[in-house]
Amino acid sequence: MTAIKHALQRDIFTPNDERLLSIVNVCKAGKKKKNCFLCATVTTERPVQVKVVKVKKSDKGDFYKRQMAWELRDLTEVDAKDANKENPEFDLHFEKVYRWVASSTAEKNSFISCIWKLNQRYLRKKVEFVNVSPQLLEESVPSGESQIVAGGDEDALDDYQELNAREEQDIESMMEVCEYAISNAEAFAEKLSRELQVLDGANIQSIMASEKQVNILMQLLDQALAEVDNIEGKLLSYEEMLQSVKEQMDQISQSNRLIQISNTNNGKLLDEIQFLVNYMDLSKGHIKALQEGDLSSPKGIEACINASEALSQCMNVALKPGHEKLMAVKQQQHLFSELRDAFARRLTNHLNNVFVHQGHDQSSTLSQHTAELTLPKHSPLHRDLLRYAKLMEWLKNTQREKYEGLSRTYVDYMTRLYEREIKDFFEVAKIKMAGTSKDGKGKFATLPRKESALKQETESLHGSSGKLTGSTSSLNKLAVSSSNSRRSQSSSLLDMGNMSASDLDVADRTRFDKIFEQVLSELEPLCLAEQDFISKFFKLQQNPTLGENVDDSDGAVHSRPPSEQRHSISEKDMVRMMMNKIFQSIETELNSLIALGDKIDSFNSLYMLVKMSHHVWTAENVDPASYLSTTLGNVLVTVKRNFDKCISGQIRQMEEVKISKKSKVGLLPFVTGFEEFAKLAEAIFRNAERRGDLDKAYIKLIRAHFFEGVEARVAQGVREEEVSYQLAFNKQELRKVIKEYPGKEVKKGLDNLYKKVDKHLCEEENLLQVVWHSMQDEFIRQYKHFEGLINRCYPGSGITMEFTIQDMLEYFSSIAQSH
Repeated sequence: MTAIKHALQRDIFTPNDERLLSIVNVCKAGKKKKNCFLCATVTTERPVQVKVVKVKKSDKGDFYKRQMAWELRDLTEVDAKDANKENPEFDLHFEKVYRWVASSTAEKNSFISCIWKLNQRYLRKKVEFVNVSPQLLEESVPSGESQIVAGGDEDALDDYQELNAREEQDIESMMEVCEYAISNAEAFAEKLSRELQVLDGANIQSIMASEKQVNILMQLLDQALAEVDNIEGKLLSYEEMLQSVKEQMDQISQSNRLIQISNTNNGKLLDEIQFLVNYMDLSKGHIKALQEGDLSSPKGIEACINASEALSQCMNVALKPGHEKLMAVKQQQHLFSELRDAFARRLTNHLNNVFVHQGHDQSSTLSQHTAELTLPKHSPLHRDLLRYAKLMEWLKNTQREKYEGLSRTYVDYMTRLYEREIKDFFEVAKIKMAGTSKDGKGKFATLPRKESALKQETESLHGSSGKLTGSTSSLNKLAVSSSNSRRSQSSSLLDMGNMSASDLDVADRTRFDKIFEQVLSELEPLCLAEQDFISKFFKLQQNPTLGENVDDSDGAVHSRPPSEQRHSISEKDMVRMMMNKIFQSIETELNSLIALGDKIDSFNSLYMLVKMSHHVWTAENVDPASYLSTTLGNVLVTVKRNFDKCISGQIRQMEEVKISKKSKVGLLPFVTGFEEFAKLAEAIFRNAERRGDLDKAYIKLIRAHFFEGVEARVAQGVREEEVSYQLAFNKQELRKVIKEYPGKEVKKGLDNLYKKVDKHLCEEENLLQVVWHSMQDEFIRQYKHFEGLINRCYPGSGITMEFTIQDMLEYFSSIAQSH
């Protein structure tokens, strides 16, 4: 078995870095006898792996081969079948149970003992051994080569040593002497055993012959044992010393660990303290500036600005969890809150005083502007107040209520100031517009009786309502008197035709145009400067909305709830509200001035429409949402309404003209009036943005004179064939009117009319079709009427409509089908 073990180690396990520890010759139980070997092996490299390997001979029988291998850690049970009787059978339980029969009971016991020792030494999971003798698991297997492999102590597992080259050579030489060593291994083993016994006997005799040397050796061994005992005693004392040193070192190590923890904690504490000191410490200079800083000097204001910013940084520092529980932090926060509140009160009181003092200084300069058509400039006030802009921003972010209170105070004060200035400004404008003036002391100069009456009429136009008082005729009379009676009291184009157009004073209209332009030119920079100041001073340019953050009592800034944010006012709306309050009198005064100008001369609406449109366009280019743009836009509506009223007056004058029965030759009165209107309008609207409004007015005027006028002349007794000889109704004017109504425009107008009718009629009972058919019949009737009127009044002229009745029928049909 030793030779087989040596051959297996050399050929199979050494190449795989494994050591063969035990071997057993087995065959499977209950089957035809096919011998194989179960080998217990361990790896030579760490970590050690323990395996059970199945090895069998090749079919030719000249070498062994490795067939299967199991990890010992996968072995769960070893069953020896019988612990008391000799039995070669045993079972190994891996994933399945393998039943074996050993060639001898001794080999089985040796193999099981080796498995037990390997399990005890290398595996944490212990294998269960069933039906195994306890002595087998505790003692070494006796005698023979198995005892060498599986000895009593665990070091016996490591007693195998590979043969060196010399030993292999000696064994081969010995085997060559005995030719049967390979063919008859048992005979060779017996021969070797006999030779070993001979050698053992020779060794014993040699030992007995050297008894003296043995005694000496024993003495030396005894002395060595004594020295070993002595050394062990010393080692024991050293161990006791080292034990005390170990305890001391353990204590030192524990102390060092505690010191390290303490140092770490002290470092963290120092970092926290430095953080609080760096971010929550306000210098004495800043505190003094907040408490006593001079808010009236530039240097003091700058110091207060720096101190307020430092205070905000200290109050808004992001504290780490747990900081707010520190008493020092609470004290600092309380100090900051007190400084903030005290400085906010001091700043608010000072700015209120600044508003009042600046207002008095501004009011003292009003007398300088009373005799001139100019508005006082507020740039000095704005310049002085803008020094506090950053403090207002700080107040806005920290004390919202005081900030809003200052905003209201400023608005209330400036409303009264601007109201006085604007009232006096418009009063001067009205006096100049009506031909009166003020003396150098701001009082009205002595006026003739009629001019005094005009002043009273002018004052009646001034007021919060902006409505006109007094009759139109009385104001016209006063206006005529003030112009040194250069105008007659006869019918005209002024104020719906109460005065002759030939008597109009061009100088008065030019003066009105300049006065109105001066008024708008003074108002525009005033409003823009004030709006720019409000935006900068109250910091209404940076954030999208006001009121998104709210300041509580402890100085922390929190977000407003979503419900409150939905009702927050945008900054542009805030500026617009303040401007509306401050300049609430501008729109009223402008409307009053416009009404006065319209009463003096209805043609003044042409000047006002052009001037007002230009200023609205300029304001919209600067800021479409500004107060000035909005206000001028509202006033422009009134001006446009007066312009339309003027055009309506001209139309009514045309419609209501009466010709004396005695007059047989001459121009109709409104023809010369229209001529002068056109000359004046063309001069005013030249290169103006509102040129389109004048063109539309021309169309209205042209439409208002023609066919109805022809019928009116015939009704007044003019013969039909003589109508074409009148200037206003000649063939050229007829062609102009017809040209204004091409078929394309007629169809477009009918389409718009259809949409309006469709909008106001319900969808039931086919009302739209009935109405549309009736309208078609009415249009055809009117077409035939005008066509007949042309044929009668302009015989032989060849003038006809630009569209026929058939065209009109197609228009009506296509419009109805398209909808």
